[in-house]
Amino acid sequence: MTWTAQVLTLYPEMFPGPLGHSLAGKALADGLWRLETLDIREYASDKHRSVDDTPAGGGPGMVMRADVLARAIDAARQSAHRDRPLIYLTPRGRLFDQSRAKELARGEGATLICGRFEGTDQRVLEAREVEEISLGDYVLSGGEPAAIAVLDSVIRLLPGVVGDPEALSDESFERGLLEYPQYTRPQIWEGRDIPEVLTSGDHGRIAAWRRQKAEESTRRRRPDLWARHVGGGEEKEGQEQ
Repeated sequence: MTWTAQVLTLYPEMFPGPLGHSLAGKALADGLWRLETLDIREYASDKHRSVDDTPAGGGPGMVMRADVLARAIDAARQSAHRDRPLIYLTPRGRLFDQSRAKELARGEGATLICGRFEGTDQRVLEAREVEEISLGDYVLSGGEPAAIAVLDSVIRLLPGVVGDPEALSDESFERGLLEYPQYTRPQIWEGRDIPEVLTSGDHGRIAAWRRQKAEESTRRRRPDLWARHVGGGEEKEGQEQ
């Protein structure tokens, strides 16, 4: 079964966007994954195709209506397996990580809801058992850029998308660490040499150097990751839900 991404959005023209290029775009053209977009406005019931209303309790901005979004979700589920993950992109969600990307890649697809306005009526998120995911501690104008980022991280993990699967094994987060520094020709650039160990041909030394640099980088740049790594969180991280 082909891995399928369903995207519920007010701006279907934003897709595939960057996903139509490079590895993801080639994989899409080759049929390694499918993309379906649903325009949430198509499920509005009034002539103005209204999808939002003022917040209950007052306050600025508008909120996406539960009834409209529920109809869009239900329509999406008619063409998908009931157990397909249903994900809402929101700053309030659980932080998205490589472990969750792997889980999604092992499934048969995902349905992503792109929010807009001040948020979405909480009742529909609860009634439809929607998983809330965040890319980080910042706010975007809408969920579409976040959905593209999530899909890109998952699609590259699908079988056949990356030409050499071994290329995925040394990436950041694969062993609970950030990736080691990379170098290529020319040998000397602006007076800076490629580290001698990388041109030594000694694979044991190279592996040890890369491990050391990955640990140094993680300890310096991501103390949270380093704490989990030294505390035994490397194995637990891949099991978290």
